[in-house]
Amino acid sequence: MVEGDSIANNLGKEQDKEQKHIENPDELIVYSLKIPKERLAVLIGKSGKTKKDIEERTNTIIKVNSKEGDITISGKDALRVFSAKEVVRAIGRGFNPDIASLLTKQDYLLEIIPVKEYAKTKNSMIRLKGRVIGEKGKARRYIEKMTDCYICVYGKTISIIGRVDNINDARRAVEQLLSGAKHSSVYRFLERRRRVMKYRSLDYEHI
Repeated sequence: MVEGDSIANNLGKEQDKEQKHIENPDELIVYSLKIPKERLAVLIGKSGKTKKDIEERTNTIIKVNSKEGDITISGKDALRVFSAKEVVRAIGRGFNPDIASLLTKQDYLLEIIPVKEYAKTKNSMIRLKGRVIGEKGKARRYIEKMTDCYICVYGKTISIIGRVDNINDARRAVEQLLSGAKHSSVYRFLERRRRVMKYRSLDYEHI
């Protein structure tokens, strides 16, 4: 169902590692994952507010091991537990909690792209991340604007949050830049896709 969930979970020390198990098949569903330690404070929030908000939105219980960065999410509704897990993953990948919480909506997805799949060295990884960000953030903002998605460049990954209909175009644009495509070519691709989506929307309205 979720394209981003098929991305390899072992993305290095900074990347999320998750495991799903059921303590009692009739009662409790549990996800275990790991996020960077420096993101734990963001997940917890001031006086625990952010964590509590996620728990209330998803009807789950979130336990945080501050020493190891291990997170355990449990609940009785599989879809809500999955949503909470995706929100936590997004926060771990650098998104602020407000944007990450969009993943509690059924039509939003999280995509995580490992930059190391395109970079052979540390320097090339830095360079490629810079290409996606662009001068003064121009490239990232343009992709976000044309696809109505949110992009976060953090650690060894580039992550995207967006609606089902839009996130594939954002991913393709990011992958093109990582593969060496010119910014102008990627912008033209996005403009074409924007027109196609607009025409489809107009056709749908006239049905």
